[in-house]
Order: sequence, then structure tokens, then C-alpha cells
Amino acid sequence: MNLRNVLTLVAAISLTACAAADRKTSVPIAELAPTGKLRVGIVFGTIASPFLTTKDPASGQPRGVTVDLGSALARQVGVPVELVPYSTPPALIDGVKSGAVDVTFVPIDSERAKVLDFGPAYFIFESTYLVPDGSSIRSAAEIDRIGVRVAVQDKSVMAVQLKGLLKNATLTVGATAEDLYDMLRAGKADAIAHGRPLLIPLSQRLPGSRVLDGGFSSTRLAVAVLRGRPDARVYVSQFIESAKSSGAVQQAFDRAGLKGLSVAPPEQR
Repeated sequence: MNLRNVLTLVAAISLTACAAADRKTSVPIAELAPTGKLRVGIVFGTIASPFLTTKDPASGQPRGVTVDLGSALARQVGVPVELVPYSTPPALIDGVKSGAVDVTFVPIDSERAKVLDFGPAYFIFESTYLVPDGSSIRSAAEIDRIGVRVAVQDKSVMAVQLKGLLKNATLTVGATAEDLYDMLRAGKADAIAHGRPLLIPLSQRLPGSRVLDGGFSSTRLAVAVLRGRPDARVYVSQFIESAKSSGAVQQAFDRAGLKGLSVAPPEQR
């Protein structure tokens, strides 16, 4: 092969490599931010958690783990972030279905997996129960009794799980965690079923109430994108694993006041 042919071959290989590199960077951006900005779906609550967003009392702006992670992802992609707020998890999923959300952070369950492709978990939490002062129930294993009314968030992971687990207790639903708290305080429920990280601050507001020992499930909280965006899923998966290993997720927990919570371990995907 003469020198001219060698140079031509080298140039062709270089162009092919550049084109491949361009595809690797541009395809995730096109899938992640088709409008030119990263639309991050968040759910507002009154209690900070690795999932729920709260409002800063001074500025009124949203703050929390999902705000920090979504904003950091947008910076890495190189596009502006747009926080798309919802009042409940079902409303958030409807927003994803409508195309209003590009990426979000939600508990994994089989129903949501019909709409979302999940990346790695960044937090794993135990679901258990909160009972009021004077309750004779001492552990999660004692909940499933005739006459026991369990309040659970409508269309939540916990609601789906408990429908299959409880044979004697009665489920009653509320739209938000605050609704469940009001039901327990008013005597309209005998227990609240939710994630332990959310039940602990609720118990501090209700004197004499107790978060029970034991639980009924372990749930993974993960980053997710709309199904059918494989390059976007790979991109956000790499982002989360990097944020976990660098300490960025733990720092987001700390900024949200979630002391004592541990980041999910690395995942092999």
C-alpha cells in the first residue's frame, strides 16, 4: 500500500471515529432533552425525603435530593434545567406519559416499569407502619388483623404491595402523606403504611406515636426516563453511579437534612 492510500485509510478511520463520538454525545442529549432543556419531574411534599421535594421557607423555591440530582444532570448534559412539579406520584407518572417530563426519580414498581426505564437505585428504603399513642400493635407482623385500618397513599408502591400482603386488615387510601397523617390523628386509621424515612418525622409530630419494628417490603428509589430511550437510560445510569461514588448523592441527602441515610451500593448493569 503506497503512502497516499495509507493516509486516505487513516483519514477515513479518523472520520468514522469522530462520527461515532458525535453520536455518543449527541444521541443522549437528543433523547434526554428534546426541547433543549432537561425537564425534571419532581413531587412536592411537606416532609423532605430522598424522593419528595419541599419548598424553601425563605425563597419558596423547591429544594431537595431530586432537585440537586436533576440540576447536576442538566449541568453535565449542558442544557438548562426545568423543574416540573407535581403534587402526587400518580400525577408525575401522568406527566411522563404526556411527554412533559424527560427524567425523574421514583420508587421502582412493575406498573411504573410499563412507562419508565429505570437506572440504578440511589436509595433503598424499608416500608413499615406508624401507629398512634395507645396502640396495642407492637410490630409490623401484628398489623394484619381483622378490624385494623391501614392508611396508605393511593396508587403508591406500598398500596400495590399491601393489596397482595394483607388478608385481614382493611386498606384505606389518601392522596398524600399529609392526608394519611390527618387520618391517623383523627382516629380514622389505626396505622399509616409508608417508607421508614418519611414515617420517622411524622412520628415526631404526633406525641406518643411509634414507628414499628420490622417492615413489609424493601423498595429501590431510582432515576428513570421514558421507555424507548435506551441511550438516555444508559447516560443517566452512568450519571447516577458516578454521583454515588463521588459522594454527590450523600451530599444531596445531607443538604436536605436527611442525616443518617445511606446511599445505595453500586450496581452491576
